[in-house]
Amino acid sequence: MIRVMNIFLVGYRCTGKTTVGKALAAKLGLNFVDADQMISAETGLDIAAIVDKMGWEAFRKKEREVISRLSQRNGQVIATGGGVVTAPENITVMRSSGTVIWLKATSGTIRQRMLADFATRNNRPPLTGQGSVEEIEEVLVARHRLYAQAAHHFLDTDELSIAQIVAKMFELTGNNFET
Repeated sequence: MIRVMNIFLVGYRCTGKTTVGKALAAKLGLNFVDADQMISAETGLDIAAIVDKMGWEAFRKKEREVISRLSQRNGQVIATGGGVVTAPENITVMRSSGTVIWLKATSGTIRQRMLADFATRNNRPPLTGQGSVEEIEEVLVARHRLYAQAAHHFLDTDELSIAQIVAKMFELTGNNFET
């Protein structure tokens, strides 16, 4: 039997990591894990509440713990939080235990998706004190190098349907994940 490693999906909020991750996992017959949901389940708090009560540093520490634990298992599609790449150890762990795919989108597409996603509007804390478009653009620029460093592959998701993204991801990963 071939060892089935993991697929880590990285990228900014609302680039499709969770939605596409679930569909890809189903297509590949792998387990799907949402790292942010795992953090929320373990703490009993949504991400905004964790950040509000304990701060970003505590959230990032918990995120590192979760990514480390997930990397010790195999056969998963893992949707990570948008800032997972801000910790160099996360990049190292993800790259060494699977394939990392960066889902990209323009700031305009991300903003439209954020406005349409109730959970993002209500459960995700702001990252800067700026308006949504300015914040998205600032964070995308700041993290671009980190996403690129983490990723084995990248996909632009702007004009693609979920099915199209999954098909492209399957092309990138399908042959490596047969059991």
